[in-house]
Amino acid sequence: MEREKKRGKLYGVGVGPGDPELLTMKAMRVIKQCDVIAVPGKEPKETVAYVIAEKAFPEIGEKQLLGIYMPMTKNLELLKKSHEEGVIKLRQELDCGKTIAFLTLGDPTVYSTYMYLHKEIEKEGYEGEIVSGIPSFCAAAARLEISLGEKAEQIHIIPASYRIEESLELSGTKIFMKAGKKIGQVKEHLKACKDDIYMIENCGMENERIFRGADEIPEDAGYYTLMIAKETEERK
Repeated sequence: MEREKKRGKLYGVGVGPGDPELLTMKAMRVIKQCDVIAVPGKEPKETVAYVIAEKAFPEIGEKQLLGIYMPMTKNLELLKKSHEEGVIKLRQELDCGKTIAFLTLGDPTVYSTYMYLHKEIEKEGYEGEIVSGIPSFCAAAARLEISLGEKAEQIHIIPASYRIEESLELSGTKIFMKAGKKIGQVKEHLKACKDDIYMIENCGMENERIFRGADEIPEDAGYYTLMIAKETEERK
């Protein structure tokens, strides 16, 4: 009887927020060793995660590339459909015994659509592993040269595309991610609070922009925008 071929392994690899020098040694090792490079997008070489990894490892283009479309939408039916199609594509390669590095911005465990695929793949009995990456808010704080938390200060990570009014009453540091098209509304809420406000767009990338103060936040900021509201001494 013909011996059953061993299944491949799926790695969710965090490539950091934008600066290719922030890729970890482990991320680089996994990317170099894997047979297939998967990315969240129809055209692999046009995705931000791929561009970041390519700057650190130019030979990545010689590997088999796999584009998995992950739409930016809250439509549950559309999301479910894209997840199912993504799992099928990954499963086809894993069944051939190939190892896959799925590249994600920042860290795979922080608001990453990749985790839906990872959980489904493992549920079906395949082996998976998460390779942590530097989160965008840590890189942003470093660029801004501010501390996110000291002593007993709390740190809150908030998806800004949902209601944030109550979040602004929290003590400590508030990190607002994924504002998207609602950045104008978020700006108005931040203008009304008494915290120190910072914004960084495309952290670590060539088109990075930094703003200090809610009034300075541009309403045309792109998807890779992060805002930080840091509690002032008078509020403590």
